[in-house]
Amino acid sequence: MSVTDTQTSKPAAPPLPLPLPPSAVIAVVGTGAMGAGIAQVASAAGHVVKLLDNRPGAAAKAIEGIRTQFGKLADKGRMSAEAAQAAGARLVAVEQLTDLADAALVVEAIVESLEAKQKLYRDLEDIVGADCIFGTNTSSISVTSIGAALTRPERLAGLHFFNPAPLMKLVEIVSGLATDRAVADTLFATAAAWGKTPVHARSTPGFIVNRVARPYYAEALRILNEGGGDCATLDAIMRDAGGFRMGPFELMDMIGHDVNFAVTRSVWNAFYNDPRFTPSLIQQELVDAGFIGRKAGRGFYDYRDGAERPAPQVAVAQNAPTEIVLHGHSAAVHALADRLFERNIAHTWGEASDGRIAEVGGAVVFVTDGRTATQRAADTGIANVVLIDLALDYATASRIAVGAAINCFAPAVGAAIGLLQAAGFEVCRLGDTPGLAVMRTVAMLANEAADAVYQGVCDAAGADSAMKLGVNYPRGPLEWADKVGVPAICTVLSNLARFYGEDRYRVSPLIQQRVFAGKKIHD
Repeated sequence: MSVTDTQTSKPAAPPLPLPLPPSAVIAVVGTGAMGAGIAQVASAAGHVVKLLDNRPGAAAKAIEGIRTQFGKLADKGRMSAEAAQAAGARLVAVEQLTDLADAALVVEAIVESLEAKQKLYRDLEDIVGADCIFGTNTSSISVTSIGAALTRPERLAGLHFFNPAPLMKLVEIVSGLATDRAVADTLFATAAAWGKTPVHARSTPGFIVNRVARPYYAEALRILNEGGGDCATLDAIMRDAGGFRMGPFELMDMIGHDVNFAVTRSVWNAFYNDPRFTPSLIQQELVDAGFIGRKAGRGFYDYRDGAERPAPQVAVAQNAPTEIVLHGHSAAVHALADRLFERNIAHTWGEASDGRIAEVGGAVVFVTDGRTATQRAADTGIANVVLIDLALDYATASRIAVGAAINCFAPAVGAAIGLLQAAGFEVCRLGDTPGLAVMRTVAMLANEAADAVYQGVCDAAGADSAMKLGVNYPRGPLEWADKVGVPAICTVLSNLARFYGEDRYRVSPLIQQRVFAGKKIHD
């Protein structure tokens, strides 16, 4: 080869990490819902899976349940009867740690206790082979801390599945300070081979999902605490305008306040009481009362026999306005115009350039920018300010939230509500709370995701994938920031920070950098 050839040839690409082969034995310690779910995934992928539990008969019972699930999948045509039979036959209950000596990967799904996890893996170090990987399914404990008790902490990484493991696509591959990159890459490739969507994360409090998701609960709890809206109304807004599968209060009830509050406190403590993660006194009261959600029969909602679910508070029907003037070129106003056109509601176009999207019946309508309507009225000198909330898609949303300035005349508020009702929205009026509901929540979710990226916990694509797949968000928080506009998200956060005077709403450096550079998050 000539010198020229040597200089111009490209270096060979590094080999792609390989998953553990189907011949590799997988061990699962702890056979509760998570352990059983992980065992089901691994056995379906072709591995012999050994299950161990310190409760007598628990592993055998878990295997019986998994085989039942395989049978149901075969009945539904999702796998052949032969494949279901073979997968079930690959499940083996064992009674002691020494039975796991041939395991290539040991996944623990035991109690969330640092000491218990350290002891388990310390004991296993003298049993398994030198190449055996340790994959902890912890959702909140530092992988670095678990590994600190091991002779070879480099073999340990987080392998964090989400419940129910057979259905949820996301797996967080969490590297502690000592984790060997090759170990993390092997787990990443293995999770992908098992049909999952893995994302890499660094071991920081909450990893990706449990950290970035905190504002979804925290902002709803704050609005509730300030009297800005009730649980049923806020849940309906987040579902029907925000596109989230469940509202924050019904989701907390389903998770259980004992669990949700404990995770919030854990993240808050781990970040040295950062105000961004401050727990809610309202949720503390529910936990103290034992009203921990569905499993207790009471939470934010009453689940006892005969209890009625409260309905969202919806604005009374108003007459369709006779004179409507639309302004600007935002997604909100174009969707509003299309909805009015589809319903044969006459409207004209104006030329105002102050951000208003409509004038009707004396009201001037804006999309919230994080200020209260009253502050915006004072800043602009317009008394009759009505704000509308963010929507995932203004063209298809069935519901929208509004807020009005304190001095806004009632007929003007009614006219603005009538405009939105005429466009086919069910309208929920909130108190004059800054950022309303969807906008402030999305801004804070994007802000937390941006901080995670800025601090090297994950990349932007990983953050978005984690939130869409791990908690079923309709759009990744950073994708949403790009859609709304990073400068708009920055403005909302800055206005929230000024209103409350709290570090809780400080703008992520990543968002500030993108605004200064004129770039999207994903550029």
